[in-house]
Amino acid sequence: MVDIATPNTAMSVLVVDDESGMRSFLKKALARSFSLVETAGSVEEAEQLRSRCHFDLLIVDISLPGRDGIEWHEALNEDTRRSDVIFMTGFADMDTAIRALRAGASDFILKPFRLEQMMQSVQRCIERRLLRRENLLLRREMAQSHPHTIIGKSQNILEMKDVIRRVAPTTSVVLIEGESGTGKELVARSLHQLSNRSGSFVPVNCGAIAPDLLESELFGHISGAFTGARTGREGLFSFANGGTIFLDEIGEMPLQMQTALLRVLEQRTIRPVGSEKEIPVDVRVVAATNRELMAEVEAGRFRRDLYYRLNVLNILIPSLRERPDDVVDLVHHFTRQLATELGVREVAWSHEDLQVLQRYDWPGNIRELRNMVERCLLLGKPPADYWRSQVAPEAEPDAQCEPGYPVQMALKEVERLHVLKVIEEHGGNKSAAARVLGVSRKTLDRKFKEWGLTD
Repeated sequence: MVDIATPNTAMSVLVVDDESGMRSFLKKALARSFSLVETAGSVEEAEQLRSRCHFDLLIVDISLPGRDGIEWHEALNEDTRRSDVIFMTGFADMDTAIRALRAGASDFILKPFRLEQMMQSVQRCIERRLLRRENLLLRREMAQSHPHTIIGKSQNILEMKDVIRRVAPTTSVVLIEGESGTGKELVARSLHQLSNRSGSFVPVNCGAIAPDLLESELFGHISGAFTGARTGREGLFSFANGGTIFLDEIGEMPLQMQTALLRVLEQRTIRPVGSEKEIPVDVRVVAATNRELMAEVEAGRFRRDLYYRLNVLNILIPSLRERPDDVVDLVHHFTRQLATELGVREVAWSHEDLQVLQRYDWPGNIRELRNMVERCLLLGKPPADYWRSQVAPEAEPDAQCEPGYPVQMALKEVERLHVLKVIEEHGGNKSAAARVLGVSRKTLDRKFKEWGLTD
């Protein structure tokens, strides 16, 4: 249950009542639970306020001068369906109650009422509001499901994990840098999980949202803010309240939005598009980029002051070619994960397969590795075979054939040397060598016995 004594810093309420005493009474009581509380004595005043700001909750007296509260709410139609509404009245009858419920009322309270009664109703509205937010975020999480474990035991990965553990409990802004495909969102999620923040993790790809829509997506907008904005909408900063917002591809953010983001970082408030009101938010910002942001600053494409504001704490993710020792662990991890997701049999790759993967530079980093494992599972082709037919010709276009054996060498000696060389190339794995040589493992065992060799 939500504690209404704790301020909901990303929520707002509008009280509409023609009695000044009731407005003052409710404003004082609600100020402890909402960051923004406005009051109006008529529908006209309420409309003026709503044109400047979206309200999560409306508390409306039915008997208002000019037009009653229910008529006003019905006239708003879809425009207020994103707001919860509590109706108040001093003249109760069944017809009025039915009208209020049909108009979409969240609750119906008779005057005079006890403050406890009103606050209980407000609390139920807050809980419904937060539940809708959580459901939306859950759908986003399911649509963008990722494992949250950083795989690897190499020295540079262990050092990065240590930095994450030390940085996570703070509220400071973090800038994650690394090549495309290195797992920047995974690091951001780890920071959030270790931070003990109660809110949600909200990822945003700044490069995937049209520049003219990015401000509305991040900060929300009020009704009529722009053409087609028939209803008000909360932004992703509001959904991340109490949690973490991850701004991926921050280098793609337009300069105008960079100015707005800098204001949010400095003032800890957001202003929905079309609104004159600023709403306080408690959001930790984690940004990521695969660009050289300082070069972008020098080129005039990124604000210098925003760069220094984002670069309070920096985490650099090593590329996969800088951590070849982690390739084997990553392959095993992706094989288990993808076999379950794809509904195929989990495969135990040979030593040859793993050696081939470790020797590659992986320009696409972990994303490329994962995609390759997925293709191999779907095609039923071991990585080494796939590599020879697909990747190796492009990866090593200048590869030269090794010189042959001396012509004076006996055929049996050539056979022995060649078999031993192939086995050496596969790290001593006879089974893998036998597959390449086109013979059975028993044949190799028999040859070793003939040559007087042991394993």
